[in-house]
Amino acid sequence: MNQLPLRILSIDVLRAITMLLMIFVNDVAGVSHIPEWIKHTDANVDGMGFSDLIFPAFLFIVGLSLPFALANRKKKGDSIWQLIGYIGLRSLALIVMGFFHVNLENYDQASALLPYPVYSLLITLAFFLIWLDYSADVSKPKKYTFIALGIVLLAAMAWFYKGGNAEEPQGLKPHWWGILGIIGWAYLVSVLVFLWCGSSLLTLLFAFTVFAGINLTTHLGLIQPHIPIVGDASSITLMLAGALVSALYKRTTSKDKPSDFWFLAAFYGLLAFCFGMFIRPYAGGISKIYATPAWVFVCLGISILVFELLIFVVDVKRKKDWFKWIKPAGTSTLTCYLIPYALYAMMGIMHFHYPHFLNAGVGGLIRSVLISFLVIGIVAFLEKKKLRLKV
Repeated sequence: MNQLPLRILSIDVLRAITMLLMIFVNDVAGVSHIPEWIKHTDANVDGMGFSDLIFPAFLFIVGLSLPFALANRKKKGDSIWQLIGYIGLRSLALIVMGFFHVNLENYDQASALLPYPVYSLLITLAFFLIWLDYSADVSKPKKYTFIALGIVLLAAMAWFYKGGNAEEPQGLKPHWWGILGIIGWAYLVSVLVFLWCGSSLLTLLFAFTVFAGINLTTHLGLIQPHIPIVGDASSITLMLAGALVSALYKRTTSKDKPSDFWFLAAFYGLLAFCFGMFIRPYAGGISKIYATPAWVFVCLGISILVFELLIFVVDVKRKKDWFKWIKPAGTSTLTCYLIPYALYAMMGIMHFHYPHFLNAGVGGLIRSVLISFLVIGIVAFLEKKKLRLKV
């Protein structure tokens, strides 16, 4: 077997593929008359569709990147307190964006000052102003002016927000934290746990087992659910699993034992999948909405095995160029996630509606594929203009 490289290019490729699929499944949710296996499965149904695999895969990828990102910052000379500050600000950014996105679901256009598409576009603009990866060519006064404008705009959007309905008006509140918010909270806990574990693979494995145990015992009814911040630990379990796989990779490559990684990754991937199927009848079945242990471990097993396959294709066989057409989804991932909000908002402002044949069946599936590549094309264009978000 070929030697394993120290830098895993396949993480960026897996992230790009997952982001492409996330855009697709978010858009295809508005398409009718499509195969059930593509859709999100209803909460009370014991099962999962293709769409239910994407978010846990993304959490796993965030965990994969974690050891490398922290190692890079340590090489730059960051102290432990600088690392904690960086972690806190990054988590806060994701939580804030997720918080606003969740409240979009409860927006009451009838009583609000701004139409829904305008409100959605303005909060997206605020996100870009605050968290844009400003070029070194932009002067500090200009940069901080733009950031301040973004903060003022976001504060104004919080002030103008109207939720609920005329009988029961509501302000901004955390109904749930949204995709970005869940990632933010899980990232905060996972990175702090990873820092606590240090370089000990055994300690990291113990930490993963603790959080997996919380998820399992919560759904078995043995402990009270929803521990503050941790919740049922499903997202943290997936993220720590990614960190554990990366740590295992680094350990086996440093000892020049690539065969150990191939065997262990395959073993743990299959073990996770089989454990998920085994626990399925006893802990709520497979349900993404309820984040059951079966869903967590089945998705984890699939994610590990797909990642191992990509290491072979991308890092060993050096076929990275196979995926260059979706590269922006892996390098400007947050930008890629937010662009659909701006795109759909612009469609709403212009009162654009798809032709009927693009809302159902094969036509709808083609639409969602085209939207996915349109978003990546927009992000590629923005990258060339040095416009990308970074938190």
